[in-house]
Formats: sequence, C-alpha cells, structure tokens
Amino acid sequence: MNPTIDNVSVEEIEGLLCQIEEIKAARIVVGPGRGIEEIHILASSGKGPKQISRDIESMLMAQFGLPVNHRKISIAQLGSAEHRVPRARLKLDSVRHEVDDRRARVAVTLRHGETDYEGLAEGVASRVGRLRLVASAALAAVERIIAGNEAFALEDITAMALGRDTVVVASVALLDSSGDETYVGCAIVKDDEREAIVRAVLDAVNRRLELLITS
Repeated sequence: MNPTIDNVSVEEIEGLLCQIEEIKAARIVVGPGRGIEEIHILASSGKGPKQISRDIESMLMAQFGLPVNHRKISIAQLGSAEHRVPRARLKLDSVRHEVDDRRARVAVTLRHGETDYEGLAEGVASRVGRLRLVASAALAAVERIIAGNEAFALEDITAMALGRDTVVVASVALLDSSGDETYVGCAIVKDDEREAIVRAVLDAVNRRLELLITS
C-alpha cells in the first residue's frame, strides 16, 4: 500500500526534501487516494544514490511518519555522466520534428563510431506528447545500435525549473527475462529542448550501454 499524505501538501514535502544538501529539485507524484506513487529527485553527485535514498526515507519518516519504499525513489545526479566510460558514448547527430494537423513525427539520429542510426516515433502533437515522442525516438535509435540485445521502455519524461535553468529528466526501464530496472538521466536545456531530451535519455541508458557497446 502506498503511504498517504493527508495533513501535509505535496509542495511542503518537496520543499523539505530540497533541504537535503545534495538535492537540487524534487517532484512527488501522488495517486487518487493521496498515496505517494513516485518521488523524482535531481541531485548533485556529492553522495551516492543509495545514501540519498536513505536520507529521503529517514526524513519522511521522521518528519511526517511516512514509510516510503526505496523503489519509489528515482534519483538523477548532475555531473555523474562525466565519470562513465567514454567508449560507450553515442553522439547526437540530429533531431527532426514534423507536425501534420494533430500528428507529430520525430526522427532522432545517433552516431556510434562512423555509423548513423535513426529512430522514429509518431503520435499526438500535444506538448507532453512531443516530449515523449522525442524520447521514444531516441530509445528506438539506441535499440537499433544494440541490435535488439535489450529492450528499453520510456517510463516518464519531464522538464523542471532548476534555478535559472530548465532541466529535462528521463526515466527509462530496461526490460529483460529477470524483470525490469529503472534508470534515470538528466540534461540541462541549452538552445534546443529536443536535444536536451535526447541527452537526458542517453544519460539514463549510458551505464547499461557500457556493457553492450564496444568500439
């Protein structure tokens, strides 16, 4: 059963979580019964994700008596991508976006070595729909690169304010015979939000790609 928040606002809990030194932004998703379903965290790389998760669990229990399963907590760490193995890096070549009436079509091209791989996605041309289409097209390109050795599914994609910047956070699930595992990545929006979406997706899956891609 999800812990419920009856006597406190979501904004109050998010503000409290942001008092943890490493946490830069927090977003809580509640269900119809006011139960906490997801906690999304954007953090610096001062502590490891497990320690940050434990800090969150301890604070929520101490302040509000809310027991939260660590599996509900997704943590994206700024700067963590710099320490990953560079040979697994995929380069963003282009993002193309077309809208026809109410439908949108997105093509994302990634480069690995000297080869380009294109992923496509099509759907409703709403604001949220366009965010998801770009992320889905990026994952489709990744799956072409790894030749079907793994299956990725987009769980969530969102843009949030962080100081004077906007940050895109992507949550991606890896599906295999043993179940599923969630990876979270983020990227700061610079000139093009669509490119930031792709970079956030790549940040989420790069750790897994290190095991799958060889130069």
